[in-house]
Amino acid sequence: MMIDAYYRLAKPGIIYGNGITAAAGFLLASHGTISLPLFIATIAGLSLVVASACVFNNLLDRDIDAQMERTKDRALVVGTIPTFNAIAYGSILGISGFILLIFHVNLLAACVSFFGFAVYLGFYTPLKRVSVHATLVGALAGAVPPVLGYAAVANTVDRGAILLFAILILWQMPHFFAIGIYRLQDYAAASIPILPVKSICQAKTQIVLYIIAFGIAALSLFAYGYVGRAYFIVMTLLCVAWLSLALALFRTDENSRAARKVFLFSLVVILAWSALIAFDFAK
Repeated sequence: MMIDAYYRLAKPGIIYGNGITAAAGFLLASHGTISLPLFIATIAGLSLVVASACVFNNLLDRDIDAQMERTKDRALVVGTIPTFNAIAYGSILGISGFILLIFHVNLLAACVSFFGFAVYLGFYTPLKRVSVHATLVGALAGAVPPVLGYAAVANTVDRGAILLFAILILWQMPHFFAIGIYRLQDYAAASIPILPVKSICQAKTQIVLYIIAFGIAALSLFAYGYVGRAYFIVMTLLCVAWLSLALALFRTDENSRAARKVFLFSLVVILAWSALIAFDFAK
């Protein structure tokens, strides 16, 4: 039970999600020539840093978590894990991850990971208590993994890395706004000023606009020759389907159910996107 508590404290779902997009960026930059030791070091280093950030986020948010139905039973809220242990655990994870990236990947990848770590804990975590714009700030941190994966191979931040960064930012916004709508009561109970709490109508509009922007950015990878026709066709179909679900939000009063569909399909979109760029159909 105690091992499970520490495992969950690091938010494994977030670690796995970030690992998938980081792997996609790594494989895109590799162009079919993959260094397995470098790949393992990159994913392991990133995962440790992400785990560290999640542990400290849990620590800083335990008062908010106590007010939300889905988080009220987390280890730091109920006292299963002492505060000192959580600090030590998070520190060991983070230091190990940065060391691994610096000495077994490259300094640029370590710096990219530190940027995401700092933005997530230093800006997003405190800002989400007071500003509706915290979601966008958090998206900056969430867009780091594919850039890190790309930089691990290319050792540079070029147009390809910038496109990956923009695509992930634009994907996260409708993803999180959809979560905000279908879990509206939780966020309202914790007094977190996300956009859906302030205005569901505005959140629906933003979801549609961000999905359109995501589609344009995602297809720009094809326009610049990073991927091939299979990517273009599949991503076009997925973006149209996602946009259709988003537009359906305006035709229903069952906001929670409709928003959950938008959220779940966003997971399909990012998994497919990651798989498509990982295989690099342009080659």
